[in-house]
Amino acid sequence: MAKLLHMPEVAAGSTEALLSQWLVKEHGSFGAGDPIAVIETDKAMVELEAEHDATLAGILAEAGSTVEVGSPIAVLVDPGEDFTDLNAVLGRLGIARGPSTDTTARAGSTPAPLPEGPGAAPTATEEQERIFASPLARRLLKQAGLSLADVHGTGPHGRIVRKDVERAIAARVDGGAAAANGSAAQTSAAEPTNVSRNPPEAARPQAPASEAGRQAAAAPPGLAEIIPHTRLRRAVAARLTRSKQQAPHFYLKGSARIDTLLALRSEVNQVSAIRVSVNDFVIKAAAYAHQQVPQMNVVWQDETMLRYASVDIGVAIASPRGLVTPVVRSVDARPLGSVAREVKDYVEQAGAGRLAQSHLEGGTLTITNLGMFGVEEFAAIINPPQAAILAVGAGRREPAVSDDGTLTTATVMRVVLSVDHRAVDGADAARWMSEFTKAVEQPMLLLL
Repeated sequence: MAKLLHMPEVAAGSTEALLSQWLVKEHGSFGAGDPIAVIETDKAMVELEAEHDATLAGILAEAGSTVEVGSPIAVLVDPGEDFTDLNAVLGRLGIARGPSTDTTARAGSTPAPLPEGPGAAPTATEEQERIFASPLARRLLKQAGLSLADVHGTGPHGRIVRKDVERAIAARVDGGAAAANGSAAQTSAAEPTNVSRNPPEAARPQAPASEAGRQAAAAPPGLAEIIPHTRLRRAVAARLTRSKQQAPHFYLKGSARIDTLLALRSEVNQVSAIRVSVNDFVIKAAAYAHQQVPQMNVVWQDETMLRYASVDIGVAIASPRGLVTPVVRSVDARPLGSVAREVKDYVEQAGAGRLAQSHLEGGTLTITNLGMFGVEEFAAIINPPQAAILAVGAGRREPAVSDDGTLTTATVMRVVLSVDHRAVDGADAARWMSEFTKAVEQPMLLLL
């Protein structure tokens, strides 16, 4: 039996999401639990899993299109069911495609009326007149001042997709420039060379109607590529801009000798089933400092301050799909190996786009570490609504003075703590830095 697959509400309260990628081709079969599409929210990319065995009879929303929650994105049929006439199947489901509406109906909207009752298929004449396009393509066409008839669709069943619109816009820009240049050349040849005057209006290149066209026309020579922002990158940019504008940051710099930590890590990894990193020790040290200074384990709100009992810490991960900060829960109550395993799982899930929205919510502090890239020291922007973020640099061998006053060398790691001054006072942040440094230099405290 045919049924519609709708855009799910991946994030609580979301009204739309980006259909980033189809993992199953049209007419392809899949089983219950198989991932069939990748959906991009403001914070992560999530795989949409099949609820039952089925075949993807038809795609109603192209990859790269933004779809309202609840809108149909595909037609599914039972394994072995006939679906050769997709339009007839859509008719039985109460979905019709017309010249002014895409197959991806908006949630809450009334489906376009069917030709002769809800079960009738479109006639051959109607089918020839209809031009299919994704919602994103239609929006770009409207911005560019183009019509569906101006574009040749290369998507499934001749559907117009984003790249078709971009190609049409580029062709119009190139054509307009060529026509303008030709007109200017003719005018120049007809006029005396010693006469200086403005070219006639018709000879001037006309500005493209769309933003995409203006960018293409204004692109500097040698530009390799214009890369559209992903939904995730736009969300990160907006969130961090808001944080820097609204949260009054202040910064504390600290340093710790990590030779003892490195030796203990080597011993732990000889017996541990999961490899423990320096960053895992840093996460545990931050949780230890939160226990000693609970004034840091808070979140600022306009009317209240939220103070938490357990210590939940975010870990910044630069995945191929973008920056994400999943949260490790109850770090204070978990052994080092358990923290290391969860961080490793988060790295794998971030790379594959399998992080859930729940993984990205909560926490009062984030750890961001660029030491593996050789960065010695940097300051980071707080991830709202958290109260602080700790930027961790690389450990470097440098001169040091031992307890007995002799000159020696030590491996020193520098950190910078960015703090929201609305939520945390300077003295409390300074005490936190002292406790954190103590835990790093005496790492046995983290194994107790």
